[in-house]
Amino acid sequence: VERPRADTQTRQALYNALHKMGDDIRATKPDALVVVAAEHFANFFMNNMPAFAIGMADSYEGPIEDEAFLKIAHTRVPGNKALSRKLIEGVMQSVDVAYAEEWKFDHGISVPLHFLTPDYDLPVIPANVNCQGPPLAPLKRAWAFGEALREAADAVPERIAMVATGGISHWPATPDSGKINAAWDREFLDRWARNDKDALLSYTDAEIYRDGGQGGFEIRTFIAAAAAGKGAKGTIESMTTQKGSDTTPKSFAACRPITMARRFRSASPMAPSSSNPVTMPMSPWRALTKPCTRTSARQAGRATVSPAT
Repeated sequence: VERPRADTQTRQALYNALHKMGDDIRATKPDALVVVAAEHFANFFMNNMPAFAIGMADSYEGPIEDEAFLKIAHTRVPGNKALSRKLIEGVMQSVDVAYAEEWKFDHGISVPLHFLTPDYDLPVIPANVNCQGPPLAPLKRAWAFGEALREAADAVPERIAMVATGGISHWPATPDSGKINAAWDREFLDRWARNDKDALLSYTDAEIYRDGGQGGFEIRTFIAAAAAGKGAKGTIESMTTQKGSDTTPKSFAACRPITMARRFRSASPMAPSSSNPVTMPMSPWRALTKPCTRTSARQAGRATVSPAT
């Protein structure tokens, strides 16, 4: 059965934006791409669910989903075990973090990589925030994790780019599957674009569950990215809603962030360095049957961010 697809113009706009985001990342010549995601029981389950985890391997595999469904071929993705270890050791100075020498990518990582690094020639370091199995780390700890990632990146000579992927409101695998709350999503994205720490951390899990569904817990990846940005502001470039493969509304949001200084360093945290700038695309989104773009992803949970020009 052929699934309904977004119209060609809308779909291609998303694809083009993601490819542009990938071009912007490669132009900064990073040594590795850190991807902060919310995986879906692909690697961690209720018998062992770390609040935060970072991959430490020289290669990874994915996606775990059916290739015909996701339209992304299973592949091996390069990592950098030595650099991962340095970042893990740096993060451990302030945040307890698990590590994994084996990691299977699901759509949350494989979809953005398919567009951002289609040749899979940039080493990837996956990082996971538990957004699936309560009890969940408080939002302030997600913020602290982002700060710790930034500090760890500042401490190494390698050039680091960062992408965060996650969802906004959605109610997967429930009677409300397909439902979204566009007003709540817009309000959250506004807080996120302003990098308003107090407003971002003011949500309670009860409020998130009520207004954004259990999928809304994935805003933790957005929050970690905001913290790593050290006050950087973003721009919501577009947000549209249309019917998806299950005929329910899906929202698409696009955000644009800032350019960070070399290794995330600068005297003024948000001022780009004239030499060796590193862009930090903070792309919170969540994967879908139809992959997203820098102009981002299904609100049922995704928004992508691309570097400022």
